[in-house]
Parts: sequence; C-alpha cells; structure tokens
Amino acid sequence: MPIYKRGKTYWLDIAQPNGQRLRQSARTGNRRDAQQLHDQIKARLWRQTTLGERPAATWQDAATAWLNERGEYPSRADDILWLRWLHPHLYNTALPAITHQRISEIQAIRQAEGVKARSVNAILQVVRSVLRAAQKRGWLDRIPPIRLLPEPHRRIRYLSADEERRLLAALPKHLADVARFALATGLRMANITGLEWRQVDLGRRQAWIWADQSKTREALAVPLNGDAVTVLREQWGQHPERVFTRQGKLFHQANGRTWRKAVKAAELADFRFHDLRHTWATRHIQAGTPLHALMELGGWKDAAMVRKYAHFSAAHLQQFAENTVRRAESGTNPAQQQADAV
Repeated sequence: MPIYKRGKTYWLDIAQPNGQRLRQSARTGNRRDAQQLHDQIKARLWRQTTLGERPAATWQDAATAWLNERGEYPSRADDILWLRWLHPHLYNTALPAITHQRISEIQAIRQAEGVKARSVNAILQVVRSVLRAAQKRGWLDRIPPIRLLPEPHRRIRYLSADEERRLLAALPKHLADVARFALATGLRMANITGLEWRQVDLGRRQAWIWADQSKTREALAVPLNGDAVTVLREQWGQHPERVFTRQGKLFHQANGRTWRKAVKAAELADFRFHDLRHTWATRHIQAGTPLHALMELGGWKDAAMVRKYAHFSAAHLQQFAENTVRRAESGTNPAQQQADAV
C-alpha cells in the first residue's frame, strides 16, 4: 500500500527504480496532502531514472559530510546526540524541502518535550551549521532563517564543600575520579575522558590538551596541583593509553544516567557536569587568582567569559569600601567635610 495511516499520521511506501523501498512519514493527517507528496516523490524518482536528473542532496548526506569534515573536536559527542534526535524528523529529506516551516515544526516538537530553551537552541544550532556547510558545498542555494530562542541569564552554579562531599560519595569510583580531576583542573568532560598518558608529565606536574582537542582550537598547558596529581597516580596501571577508564574499559560520557542518578541522590538542584568547571573557576577567584591568570588557566580566548566570575571577589575594592568607615569614625559626613573645606 503506497499510502497508509499510522496513528494520526499518513506514511508513504514507494517502490524505487533500484528495487529498494522508500518509507517515510508524510507528516500530515490529511490524505489529500499525503497523496500529493507521494506523487511529487514518484515524479522526482522518475525524472532521476528516465531523464538522468541529479538527485538533490538529503539531510543525511549533509549531516554526514558535516561531521566528517570537522573530524574530532570536543563537542562532537554532543552533536552526534543531537543528530540522532533529528534523524527521524529529517532523514532522507531533500535539503530544499527543509524550509522555515519545517524547522519551526521541529522546534515545536522539541519544546513539547518540556526541555529548556538552551536544549532547543542546541538542536537549532546543529541544523543551521549543517545547512550552512551544505550551502558552501553548493548543495543548497539558500538556507531558511533560523532564530534561536531567548535564553535567561543563568546564575553560575558551583558546589559548596558539603555539596562536593555528597556528590563524590554518590558517584561510582570511575566517575568520582573524573569529577575530582575536573574540580582540580577545570578541564571539560571530553578533555578528561579522552586524556591519554602521553599527555601527562607527573614529574613536571603538568598535562596538556592538544589543539584538535581544545574548544578554542589552541593547545592548552594544564598545571597539576596536588589533588590532580593524587587522582592521576590512582589511575596508573589501569590502561596502557587512556588515563580514565571504567574497570579498564574506555568510556566517553560522564554525564549520563549514572551521573544524573548520583546528582539526585546527593540532592543537588540544577547541577550539570559542566558546573564542575564553574566550581573550579569560582574557587580560584575566591582564593585571589587574578582574572588574567584564570583566563590562561582555563583556556578562554574571550575575556568576557572570565569576567562573569569577577563578582566572586571584591578584594581589589576593599580599600575603597573603607572610605565610608573612616569618615564615620571622624564624626562628620562627606557633605559636612565638603562644607568645612569651603
């Protein structure tokens, strides 16, 4: 049956000239619209077979090419997760058919899942990046406008000493070690789970992140404090190449179901793995680390990314805060002092 209904939506089952069958959702509950889409696809397949018309590149073609040309990069695992979510919605869809309306439908589906604007925007950003890359290859004449949702300014979430103890106690050993190392170095999750022994020099108490592993695409030297060295020594001998493993086996994600279960058990509200990096940076500022030094330690290229931690320390303003105390002790207020001077 070329057109059939599954639930409230019509689906298409089309025999292609090569003998394979094309099955996809018509994304409509109206049979007339589904029939029209069926006829359009059949006509396109006929033109390709009979007239030799070049088939339009599909979303899957563009997404695969986009991933391949980017190679390895820190957020690759996250992008793959978003592409997997998009797969049933865009797979085998010709690029010209990905219109503003279609993207709005995908946005609405994601919002209906009850996620935050940040999660919706992550999906939209991947769609925009894939389409932009396709346009540069000449596979698409233009891309539809994609507007991100406004995101509220989030306060910086960091762990108190008690919260840290609860979290580490709730995590299994392999994840607790990763969390301890994150709190000691401020490194991102992908840089920690992908860390190799050849990137570590315990004698010099230093590690380094290669440029192709860094979010900024620049190599990063990582000085190791006592806590970081202790964690690394505990990992020695577990694997010949990789530093952090789960009982000798490799793992890439530290923020999955087990992490979320531990966060819940530790009774931590609104806490993500990346907040370990916020905790590290906040503690540096509270301990007196200058902003320019923190910027270099964390591998930030934009000073604005570091200034968001500035409010955690007001030591450089302390001398000015004392001005009102001295005036109060003198028994005169600033207005009276000005009058006396005149």
